[in-house]
Amino acid sequence: MSRVGKLPIHLPPGVMVDHQDGRLTVRGPKGTMERVIHPKVQVTINSNVITVAPRDLSREARSLWGLTRALINNMVVGVTQGFQKELEIVGVGYRVEQKGSTLLLSLGYSHPIEFELPNGIEAKVDKQTRITLQGIDKELVGQTAAKVREFRKPEPYKGKGIRYLGEAIRHKVGKGGGK
Repeated sequence: MSRVGKLPIHLPPGVMVDHQDGRLTVRGPKGTMERVIHPKVQVTINSNVITVAPRDLSREARSLWGLTRALINNMVVGVTQGFQKELEIVGVGYRVEQKGSTLLLSLGYSHPIEFELPNGIEAKVDKQTRITLQGIDKELVGQTAAKVREFRKPEPYKGKGIRYLGEAIRHKVGKGGGK
């Protein structure tokens, strides 16, 4: 039995859920999200509770049970509260600017990097060294943060680069310079 899958999803006020033809639509104050539900999983919607169950006891159906419940819960949380990831830029001369829906990153390369934000993602830049990415789709927010971080990953000797806020970087000792 899936520990995650058997938990019910309680709908907060103001959230509307519609399930037709294998497609689940969740509407809330922050927006609308849609997802195709796998046919091996059954989704039941009662007044304010969504339950997920496998249609049979095959390995695939049991694997998809908890996954589907977690994805639906992320949709409900996304349209009510939203998700955010914070990145910080560490390094002398490293900075970021925002021009509309484009981030201009100066990361020690010979040219600034222009990164166009995908639809549904908003960015806020603080002090030219901190980026806050927000959106209703948890997967898209995380993927966008990973793409931005990929431009200059934190290096282990000085810790320079783009890191998640609060991320611990394991530092290495440089060459001893001895004999």
